[in-house]
Amino acid sequence: MKAGLLRAPNTLELTEVPDPRAEPGDLILKVRAATVCGTDIRIFRGRKTAGIRYPSVIGHEFAGEVAEAPAGSGFSSGDRVCVDPAIPCGHCAYCKTGAENICDNLTAIGYEVDGAFAEYVRIPARALATGNVHHIPGHLSFEEAALAEPFACVVNGQQQVSVGVGDAVVILGAGPIGLLHVKLARLSGARRVMVSEPSAGRRAAATAAGADIVIDPTTEDLRQVVRDATRGLGADVAIVAIGVPALANQALGLVRKRGRVSLFAGFSVGDSAPLDINLIHYSELVLTGSFGLARSHFERALDLIGTGRIDVKPFVTHRFGLPAIAEALAMAEQGAAIKVAILNP
Repeated sequence: MKAGLLRAPNTLELTEVPDPRAEPGDLILKVRAATVCGTDIRIFRGRKTAGIRYPSVIGHEFAGEVAEAPAGSGFSSGDRVCVDPAIPCGHCAYCKTGAENICDNLTAIGYEVDGAFAEYVRIPARALATGNVHHIPGHLSFEEAALAEPFACVVNGQQQVSVGVGDAVVILGAGPIGLLHVKLARLSGARRVMVSEPSAGRRAAATAAGADIVIDPTTEDLRQVVRDATRGLGADVAIVAIGVPALANQALGLVRKRGRVSLFAGFSVGDSAPLDINLIHYSELVLTGSFGLARSHFERALDLIGTGRIDVKPFVTHRFGLPAIAEALAMAEQGAAIKVAILNP
């Protein structure tokens, strides 16, 4: 089959690789849509290395049609499915306390297991046993279903900082993740959603996604805008949705006393940032990270997309076939697209 093979940092080529072989209990999926995540770009550029092998196939946001399924699995050839790529062990200390997204033995498709920038992908038997494979509602496209994975990460992130009714939320960054945060905060009952984003096109996308206020941080005083919009108090929640280390400390200054700050975005190996520890201490701020997703987050995300409560159709702005994977990654990296999809007929 054809696949985008990652041979080394900065070296990914379309080539022929052996078709995936199903071991007992495995499922083989024909990939119909794989969307490009910012993490895929960091892996490609060598800025994320945990769990990465060379050579390997990356791509962890995907959906497709079952090509081969084990007997008694509940799946048949031709079924339309999407896959939660994060497979927990189920027995470590974190899994046993409900924090399976930080499982000590986490295995992920697109990392330890070859991923979806290919014509076919093998879904390990353990992923079927743990319920990581989901039928897609008939009205959903493959590319919409592929977006259940990043949206599930957003569900986890907002759960960590308890976004809820009446909150004022400020989101730093209006890439696809920031826009999903806008939509979920609005659905969760936030009274005011503010977005800081230097790109005019992405500010327009944030407005379309439901933001009340969009701010250009290169020309406006972000902290003052947030204070003015919250009766001088500051936001209840700030979410850093782009991996710029300096934004971590800036976010602390945007929230009220006892405010909550999420460092949602992934950062590159070696990144660090100074933090105003006195502000955290005296204002009793809550600062948390957010990593990946659990199966419950994926199920919730797919339900919200499938029922139309969250509309992800506008997110995919650029589409490429697998032979144009180099162009697809370049478009995603440039930032001109909201979301890039790699499609297989």
